[in-house]
Amino acid sequence: MLKSEVIVVSGPSTSSRRRSPSDSPRQDKSSKRSRRTPTPSSQSDDDDQYDRRSHTDDEEEEGEVRSKQTLNDPPVQAKPVAPITAPRTGGLYLPPAKLRLLQGSLTDKSSPEYQRLAWEALKKTLNGRVNKVNTANLALIIRELFKDNIVRGRGLLARGIIQAQAASPFYTSVYAALVSVVNTKFPQIGELIVKRLISSFRRTYQRNDKNNCLAATKFIAHLVNQNILHEIVALQMLVLLLENPSDDSVELAIGFLKECGQKLSQVSPRGLDSVFSTLRNLLHESSLDKRTQYMIEVLFAVRKDQFKANPAVPIGLDLVEESDQYTHMLTLDDPCEPEPMLDVFKYDDEYEENERKYKEIRKTILDESSADEDGSSDSSDSDDDDDNDGTKDVDEEEQGAGAAQSK
Repeated sequence: MLKSEVIVVSGPSTSSRRRSPSDSPRQDKSSKRSRRTPTPSSQSDDDDQYDRRSHTDDEEEEGEVRSKQTLNDPPVQAKPVAPITAPRTGGLYLPPAKLRLLQGSLTDKSSPEYQRLAWEALKKTLNGRVNKVNTANLALIIRELFKDNIVRGRGLLARGIIQAQAASPFYTSVYAALVSVVNTKFPQIGELIVKRLISSFRRTYQRNDKNNCLAATKFIAHLVNQNILHEIVALQMLVLLLENPSDDSVELAIGFLKECGQKLSQVSPRGLDSVFSTLRNLLHESSLDKRTQYMIEVLFAVRKDQFKANPAVPIGLDLVEESDQYTHMLTLDDPCEPEPMLDVFKYDDEYEENERKYKEIRKTILDESSADEDGSSDSSDSDDDDDNDGTKDVDEEEQGAGAAQSK
């Protein structure tokens, strides 16, 4: 009996005994995992941290070395400021204050900076005067243009006149009168404008650029009216426009005839008759648009009226006498080079000499010697008047003071 009790007490019971969490197989697996060797990723993280610490230590050491070197080295001098020079790009806007500073700092006329600055000022002046021209101030603008060196800036002047005419075709007759006056004094400028217009007409006609071609034909017609260009060019242009007729080409020919028809009827009536016979044949053809046919009928009515609505030279624009006119004998077949390099700044080795020569030419054109004498006499008279006014004021003050004392 006692033996059984002892057995019961001392013998462990499988039913009553409970497993502890430490005895579970999961815990064994986790303990096995924790005992494994470290992975390569953990080693790389440790290496990165070590590299960072070493890198920071190296930077601190380099900073200390640099600070010691800066303390021992002599002080660094500031770099000299570069002198102010004129801008290299054309057409760059400069504020007035900076422009005056540049003009004051540049005194050597043989330097490229000074010549470039003078070129930009000449370009701005010529464009401003050309854009302001009209019938009322034409004579004044011409005198102002001659004061500038338009021989050096002939490319700028030609381009400015052509662009202004293309922008406002209504003033084409005014620009043609301006060119006629300039052409009498400087025929090379008139020839340059004519060459550029002929080249522009050929280029725009081949490209079917109707608007620019219309502006070029209108300007050429008025140059023919002013006897700057020979009428042979006008007849060649009409033949070219009517050779392969289309609505646009016939419209260009009609507009061209309206502008210079009166002049052609005076200098070349047979050529004008042949052109109108070609238009009459085109009128009876059905290939053209109704609008174009109506324009041809209107042109015949204008010719019957002797082009009174479109005079060759309007009133007030006949500024050059026939004996002083210079006519250029150019044709459409001639190689009319536009010379675009004249529009770009170019350094001149003999700048001062060329400026002096143009001043002499300007004196002969504008009669500046007599004008200067008149101006000096006027200024002396005005000074005398100012002196007389000053003495009168002094006398009046003395009289007023005497009256006050008597009172």
